[in-house]
Amino acid sequence: MNPVAPAGSVGLLERAVGYTLGSLHLVTDAAMTRPTPCARWDLRGLLTHMNDGLAALQEAAEFGHVQLDVRLDPVADPVAALRDRACRLLGAWLGSPRPEVVVGCCPLATVMVASAGALEVAVHGWDIAAALGRTRPLPDALGRALLDVAPLLVSAQDRPARFAAPIPLPSGSPGEHLLAFLGREPLRS
Repeated sequence: MNPVAPAGSVGLLERAVGYTLGSLHLVTDAAMTRPTPCARWDLRGLLTHMNDGLAALQEAAEFGHVQLDVRLDPVADPVAALRDRACRLLGAWLGSPRPEVVVGCCPLATVMVASAGALEVAVHGWDIAAALGRTRPLPDALGRALLDVAPLLVSAQDRPARFAAPIPLPSGSPGEHLLAFLGREPLRS
């Protein structure tokens, strides 16, 4: 595994956000009740969850700590709210020189927090497209970088609560291997 350098982790987060913004362009109001690969959420619920996650990441960059109970109220236009939050998040991280972030009461290296954020943002960006029945592969370089850090961020204790069991995938792109590692069946065209 290749560790991600601090500047690289922010770049990774930036690429993940860019990918996900592309998926947000596919969302329509009529699609908000569609199921997602995340069994707990329909598309509106996933977008609300993502907005909560981006709020926590923004808090990490701006204040150096994250409260574990970040919960935003659902908004009338979750796509617009998420786009706005993504821009503010990137602005906060690009100006964040902190070596560590306290999550709950546990100090973590900033590189790990940004990498975890990139993983969450990119995979949920894929989830958005999948919920809409669209094949939108993760770019190879992004998939490869996230696949390098995913085993550091997702443990056996995370399964089956946060992630399903890995799916065997004999061949495929780095993004498909990442999705399979996280228990998602890659969509192929």
